[in-house]
Amino acid sequence: MGKSRSHWLCFPFLKLTGSFRRFPLSRRSLIIASVCVVYLFFVVSQVGYTQQHRDRRTDKDKYRHARGLYNLDFGDAPPDSKDLQTGANFVVPTRSNVVYITLKSKRQKPANIRGTIRPKLRRKVRRSKSASSDFTQNKLGTLERDADQTKRNFARKTSRGEPGDVDYKTLDIIPQSHTDAHTDSHVSSIRIYSQRAPPWLSPQDVKAMRFLADAKVLRMKEVSHGDSPSLLIFEGESGGSATNQKHSKLSNTCGGQCGVISSPVDTTEVFAFHLDRVLGLNRTLPAVSRKFGFLHDGQPCPVMSWDASLYPEGFAAGLSTVRLTWGEYQSSLKQRCWHKNSSPKPDSGCSTVHHYEWSKLALFDFLLQIYNRLDRSCCGFRPRREDVCVELGHHADCGDQNHIQLTNIIHRGHDPRHLVFTNNKGFFDRNEDNLDFRLLEGIKELPEQAVSVLKSRRLREKLLQSLFLDQTYWESQGGRQGIDKLIDVIERRASVLLTYINAHGIKVITMNV
Repeated sequence: MGKSRSHWLCFPFLKLTGSFRRFPLSRRSLIIASVCVVYLFFVVSQVGYTQQHRDRRTDKDKYRHARGLYNLDFGDAPPDSKDLQTGANFVVPTRSNVVYITLKSKRQKPANIRGTIRPKLRRKVRRSKSASSDFTQNKLGTLERDADQTKRNFARKTSRGEPGDVDYKTLDIIPQSHTDAHTDSHVSSIRIYSQRAPPWLSPQDVKAMRFLADAKVLRMKEVSHGDSPSLLIFEGESGGSATNQKHSKLSNTCGGQCGVISSPVDTTEVFAFHLDRVLGLNRTLPAVSRKFGFLHDGQPCPVMSWDASLYPEGFAAGLSTVRLTWGEYQSSLKQRCWHKNSSPKPDSGCSTVHHYEWSKLALFDFLLQIYNRLDRSCCGFRPRREDVCVELGHHADCGDQNHIQLTNIIHRGHDPRHLVFTNNKGFFDRNEDNLDFRLLEGIKELPEQAVSVLKSRRLREKLLQSLFLDQTYWESQGGRQGIDKLIDVIERRASVLLTYINAHGIKVITMNV
């Protein structure tokens, strides 16, 4: 049965081959050639279709990657031509490769960065608590001594020439190293992989960051005003805007676009700038981290934008500050000064600052635990012996709190209604059981935009995207693992703040002033 079935299946094939053998040689050759041509045509068409499909996939992947690190949910449509013409938040990518930052809700291990940047493998060294604290104190002491030595070196230099002015080319504090050559290269330390920077950074912010991080240093000067600490200012080769140059002529401090160099221990200034922009407050000056071969042994230093409008009467006259005691500040909060643009009564005791500015300042200072503005005497938490308020004896003034003077309340000379957050020295090592709630005392409203960011659970994602732009700061904090630890602290404080808002019935309102 099986043999007969196989015979019937093979019978057509055998009959065809028998007929093919009886054909003349010329006809057989023609049939074979026709079959080969048909087969060749089929193969070529299949190869062409595969190659076209692969090209389409490659183009699609290229466009998707060109959108870079910041996927702003614009779909697959190209950038709007209007944005290209106006230049609104449109930047030129500084890197061609792409780095992806992955987020995990529960991180058992530090998240990895895929791309060309490979973090160095370092062995963990176990240290006791006392040894770790001693090391930290010794390191801080070394940095402070370096800063003092730098100032003395600048003083010796200035005694030879013009007062307070040093020519960068003749500066020989430390020989030029590879860190100086890095600033002259075409690769910027501000990493932007997309045509658009994060939406919370304006084009002016990106421009200022690139200047502070990459501008060639032409001149440096150390200037002092009154009893305040002296500032180390550098002047870059690119000129500033017309407005900045106008204010610079008033101060006689900077002839073009300049930056202010701080000590390496003040790296919180960079984190504070990005946190301010992510929350939508926009009250800090742009800040980046940068290495100078002739300062602090090449360690990364925070560099802030120089703003001469903070000195309306000249640098010698000092900053444009608001004089208020704690009692007067609490009274102004109750009166809601300048709310709805209504002028306060002459005898009300109101300052020139708008009521909403105090809410923004309190929220910002609470997340970073900055006490040098609203709580100079450290009355709202348990200070340590090494804190400035204890060393200078201010903590003893807490018995008479109403007469404690607020400090570092600064505004621009032409804009007295809005504050400028400077000297943003925050503390990440303060536990949740020792937070300074005095910073929130008297606050009845908070800005809706900032609170919505805290509630949306996207604070980590946005801070990672924003801080990643500053390559020097990112690497100085230990990469992704170190940045995650800092954000962990801010997220815990944000959770405490949201609980405080619900418990005290604080209103969350729009503050567009």
